[in-house]
Amino acid sequence: MDISIRTYHPGDLEACRVLWEALTQHHRDLYQDPSLGGDNPGFYFDRHLTRVGSDHIWVAVYDGKVIGLVGLILGEQEAEVEPFIVTPQFRSRGVGRALLDQVIGEVKRLEVRYLNVRPVARNIDAVSFFYNSGFRILGQIELFMDLKSEDNITWKPGPELYGYPFMA
Repeated sequence: MDISIRTYHPGDLEACRVLWEALTQHHRDLYQDPSLGGDNPGFYFDRHLTRVGSDHIWVAVYDGKVIGLVGLILGEQEAEVEPFIVTPQFRSRGVGRALLDQVIGEVKRLEVRYLNVRPVARNIDAVSFFYNSGFRILGQIELFMDLKSEDNITWKPGPELYGYPFMA
């Protein structure tokens, strides 16, 4: 498959909004919560674009169409992959790996020490992808407490960490 990875261009805005919406829908499906991301989740891409700048966003293009998106949030000695999205029909075809390689190359070029990623806990496919791509160090753990359990979100048994069982 002949894909190219390039820096975001202003003409990619609508395609990137659609990808952001697809990622939000994936999270809604994972958590069985249609309220995640609000009424217009695609517009959160605009906020992200303003925050990180177009020079820290890359797109995967196949046959003239944007099929994937990756962003990089830079800190002093740490950078975060956010967002990371590949159109479902192009997953498991090397697109995600190409996007991640682009980001890793950029982080190395900038001589940043740590690269992190924060997939949602239920996204086992993403956790597996990143683990198999070399993300093997736990940097920090984010724990949640559900204070509105009456909203009927069903938490599922999750991983065990240091002997403690968690929900996801």
